[in-house]
Amino acid sequence: MPSANLLQQQISKDVLLEKYAKGSETCVEDVFARVAGALASNEPQNRAAHEQAFLDAFRRGFICGGRIMSAAGTRLQSTLINCFVQPVGDTVSGSENGKAGIYTALLESAETMRRGGGVGYNFSAIRPKGARVKGTGSRASGPVSYMQVFDQSCKTIESAGARRGAQMGVLNVDHPDILAFIHAKDQGEMTTFNLSVGVTERFMHAVEQDADWALHHRCEPDATEHPSARQGENGLWVYRTIKARAIWDDIMRSAYDHAEPGVLFLDRINADNNLAYCEAIEATNPCGEQPLPDYASCCLGSINLAVFVRAPFTANARLDWNEMGAVVKQAVRMLDNVLDLSVWPLPQQQEQAAQKRRIGLGFTGLGDALIMLGIRYDSAAGCTTAAQIAEFMRNEAYRASIALAQEKGPFPLFDADKYLAAPGFASRLPEDIRQQIREHGIRNSHLLSIAPTGTISLAFAGNASSGIEPVFRWRYRRMKRMSDGTFAPYFVEDYAYRLARAMGVLQETLDERGEVVSIISPAGFVSALEIRALDHVLMAAAVQPFVDAAISKTTNIPADYPYEDFVDLYLQAWRLGLKGMTTYRPNRITGAILGSVDVSYKAALGRENASHKACDADNNQLFSRSITQ
Repeated sequence: MPSANLLQQQISKDVLLEKYAKGSETCVEDVFARVAGALASNEPQNRAAHEQAFLDAFRRGFICGGRIMSAAGTRLQSTLINCFVQPVGDTVSGSENGKAGIYTALLESAETMRRGGGVGYNFSAIRPKGARVKGTGSRASGPVSYMQVFDQSCKTIESAGARRGAQMGVLNVDHPDILAFIHAKDQGEMTTFNLSVGVTERFMHAVEQDADWALHHRCEPDATEHPSARQGENGLWVYRTIKARAIWDDIMRSAYDHAEPGVLFLDRINADNNLAYCEAIEATNPCGEQPLPDYASCCLGSINLAVFVRAPFTANARLDWNEMGAVVKQAVRMLDNVLDLSVWPLPQQQEQAAQKRRIGLGFTGLGDALIMLGIRYDSAAGCTTAAQIAEFMRNEAYRASIALAQEKGPFPLFDADKYLAAPGFASRLPEDIRQQIREHGIRNSHLLSIAPTGTISLAFAGNASSGIEPVFRWRYRRMKRMSDGTFAPYFVEDYAYRLARAMGVLQETLDERGEVVSIISPAGFVSALEIRALDHVLMAAAVQPFVDAAISKTTNIPADYPYEDFVDLYLQAWRLGLKGMTTYRPNRITGAILGSVDVSYKAALGRENASHKACDADNNQLFSRSITQ
């Protein structure tokens, strides 16, 4: 196989130097050595041996999350944790029912973002627009107005390492201001926020049945603004009743038009939670891969699947499971150490991390690994292989965490009976792992999460495909944000494409501009722009049963994709057991970081080959099995 240097690209070098290299560091190896040494400092026994093992894990395909790679082992007082969820209550300051008041939450989020973390919130506690404010004799302005304050704060703060601030705003589907929330970004407002509607199983069934849906809140409405409001037997004030399907259509049309809001299936998230016995989840981090309770965080890392493919592009192509398992074992230990070494913006965040020791190990490079194995991403074989990888990683990660519990102790809130009795994720673990958890405990409450890996993939993995996503394009123009806020164009090539060409096995056809028209061989080359939207959903559904947190996945939608089919994708996501759904369709609001390509839905249909249709029956069988596992 060609050397790593042959696969390096200018953008990879520039991203490394701008975002991750510190001081005199000039290459990937320098960053690896610094971070390995920092994480090994938490090992009182055999520190040198652990430092070498951690360095080897980096060299063999593990990449910590961006905050860790940037700040570990430096004097920066920035957090090593990527993202957080923080509570927002209904008071102006102070706290109420364990939730920080609005401006207290604003201050806490500012401190978190200043130190490099992104923040997610559920704003449903804030009283609706037009609710009575008895203390001042006034009327409330509603959660969307306060979100604009959070947005401005995020824009003002330059976080550690000059990262752009990122926020997730969630509002529950029964909140009286839900329609205003759905349309909060119609004209491109609140650019620091991703938005998601928190929906329940009861709401989804109401959508199916075209039933009425009550929008309610505990706070009394002002009678002049809401003259038809009434108080229910449960004490909540019903501001308005509307058809559930009308709300759903508003969500769908907004997402179809400009990719906002996404949907979170909150009941499913909580039912599958390993810690359902001691916490409730209302929101996620900004990219959605970590559903988290108040003040919790996600400590992320990914293994690059592409480097575990042996004999790529040949009939003997295969994954090296032994090597992968060894790297997963070290990765769990490394991420667990991060929790003890990080600077925490808030003491509540440190307490949450110490009590539960959540980590989020995932993978990147899936799209490239499948290509190197000769397997189409959008096939039953692609989904089966991804599910096998996720299942293997789950089992190896949980075994590694059990071994850590024997050495260092389980997470403090561990309760074997409650942990194993819940009907969610832990109930699907192999029986031998469940028995070991009962006997020895487990170090980390959660272990798995598949995050987007944009810049760490560029800097440390030769532009391997991000996270669970397929390859975007083989060759394209990418706009990179510079340190001064401007954007510079780079010509970028995909890792597997570059490797196949370097090995002399790539056969392709180009147009007169040098653009790739098609890949003739090797087999398996398929990009995101050639994949049916449903196949994105099916891939996530194949992997989700083996991930205890969640998956950050964007389903790419062609511009002329029929609206009725678009709506059906979200219903399919719910029925297939996903924890959330986000789509991207070229639109009038969002800009493009990657070079734009106009891909017609009709043209995409024309490129579908018989294998799509042949594998549909296999897919149905595969997912009916995976959801029940």
